[in-house]
Amino acid sequence: MPWKETNVYEERMKFVVAWKEGGWSMTDLCREFGISRVTGYKYLEQYESQGLDGLKDRSRAPKRQPKAVRPKIVEMIIRARDSHPTWGARKLLALIKRRYPGVSDWPCPSTVGRILSRKGLTRKQKRQRKAVPVYPLSHVTEPNDVWCADFKGHFTVGNGLRCDPVTITDAHSRFLLGCKIVPKTNTENTQAIFAEVFREFGMPHAIRTDNGAPFASTSLAGLSRLSVWWLKLGIGLERIEPGKPQQNGRHERMHKTLKEATALPPKSSLDDQQLAFDLFMEEYNYERPHEALRDKLPSELYKRSPREYPEKLPEIAYATNIETCRVNDAGNIGYAGFRIFLSGALAGELVGLEEISERHARIHFASVALGVIDMFTGKVLQYRNPMPIKPL
Repeated sequence: MPWKETNVYEERMKFVVAWKEGGWSMTDLCREFGISRVTGYKYLEQYESQGLDGLKDRSRAPKRQPKAVRPKIVEMIIRARDSHPTWGARKLLALIKRRYPGVSDWPCPSTVGRILSRKGLTRKQKRQRKAVPVYPLSHVTEPNDVWCADFKGHFTVGNGLRCDPVTITDAHSRFLLGCKIVPKTNTENTQAIFAEVFREFGMPHAIRTDNGAPFASTSLAGLSRLSVWWLKLGIGLERIEPGKPQQNGRHERMHKTLKEATALPPKSSLDDQQLAFDLFMEEYNYERPHEALRDKLPSELYKRSPREYPEKLPEIAYATNIETCRVNDAGNIGYAGFRIFLSGALAGELVGLEEISERHARIHFASVALGVIDMFTGKVLQYRNPMPIKPL
């Protein structure tokens, strides 16, 4: 015969029924059920006052929670979430702490997350693969050491027009310097936007981009007309490896936030979309705490570059031991008896040629080397990227 399963609630009911039927002393009945007389009397008292519900297990949760979040703080959290529906618990908590510095009993971020969840203000995130480690940007210790630039990726606004925003950030402070829609992603439009940003914020020491147009090309050392202009301004070029956007991970992460805040869904027109970008820049720089900055604002760390933008570019000067040569409109130079093609991006520019051996001459442009000429054959050994040269 199989054993009969029972539970505590049923045993308590059996105890009460046996007592009601009579024939038992409290001592004997409690001994039969393996409980103390105090417990037996407690069950009977609970049954008399609450019926069968009195025999059920009661919640062990305390009636008072001295560490419960005050309703006023919950209201602050909900209000902040309503204003910033894409922000997470940590960022919302940092925001309201900044707004109300006199409050001391703030909950932890996980508690803020539970409050948002109970109010139905969270959405389930898609499970993502483990992130690839982000490569650090080189030599970034101060604002304007390196700026990051890219096109966010085109999309269509409500009236059917294509939207191509170019974005520029400071790698040290994450300050969003520019987010402008270009009518067409060519050199002229992109250069005009950078000139506008240079006038407002000064110039960086280097700009990091991917290898796509108009930032780079398949020409000598990856030069494009835009990157030639940067070199003439004394701005170094940093390019990520092809197919590795994680090497510009800080900028790509900003793009994700930008898309969530301004383009899901897109606005009705390009003017409305640009207005959304402008409002996002204001919030991102001056209101939104950044966890990588220990919840500081980008505007608290960024300062304008002392390198002023010259409206007229000076002629490039080379050391006296370097022979100079003007590149013709087709991108060629005449040297060592050969007509040598360098790059169409260098058309009209002055390059330097430094003999480094009896057979080889290094090609200089501004403060970088672009490759080496074999003076016996007229062939050019190209560098994949411009190689900085220390000034003499």
